[in-house]
Amino acid sequence: MRAVLFDLDGTLLDIDIDAFIRRYFARLGPVVAQVAGDGVTPEQAIDVVMRSTSAMMRPHPGKTNQNAFDEAFVALTGADLHLAYERFTEFYETVFPTLRNGLGPVPGAVEAVEAALGLGLRVAIATNPIFPEVAIRRRMEWAGVSDLDIPVVTTFELMHACKPDPGYFLETAALLGVAPQDCLMVGDDVHLDMPAANVGMSTYSVGTSRPPAVTFAGSLVELPDLLQRLARP
Repeated sequence: MRAVLFDLDGTLLDIDIDAFIRRYFARLGPVVAQVAGDGVTPEQAIDVVMRSTSAMMRPHPGKTNQNAFDEAFVALTGADLHLAYERFTEFYETVFPTLRNGLGPVPGAVEAVEAALGLGLRVAIATNPIFPEVAIRRRMEWAGVSDLDIPVVTTFELMHACKPDPGYFLETAALLGVAPQDCLMVGDDVHLDMPAANVGMSTYSVGTSRPPAVTFAGSLVELPDLLQRLARP
């Protein structure tokens, strides 16, 4: 094994994702409504975001996830993207940090990433790339891993597919410079993370469920010992 892909939300970051998304949309809605056009309510604006995100989740060969989102967003609203991104950037820099609300690392998260790096393994923060880099970097900070030298972070500006599309896992492996068969995907979501096995990656489930098809299962506290065994020549 030469590389480890760490999911972020629910894996490294201890988060109730449903509660977080509610807080996030409550604050994002008015911002999107301002750039989406006259008469657009915050609720309608969030529907636009969801539909644009759905477009990003579908296959879009040759386009980054951001390209796919932008095309759908403009088609639905006619918005000026330059103005929209000015407002979005301001939101992510000033409002998004206030949504932390006590969020922090899952026990063993920092130590697991440090162990992988210390063993000379290539490491990716393999979060689903539906957020801009500024939002992902902030959540990495909440998870305690923002100061670590992690070579690959999958953001919507960079990636050309989303989980669980096989293209996402293949692209991440390519960015790490390793074959998929030399990767371990560490995640909590059986539907988004564990399909890494479909491209030949080993998998490590840290969720409450233990899907029968995973290669390994356990906590992040247990992971460093496994990494040491797997990284041996």
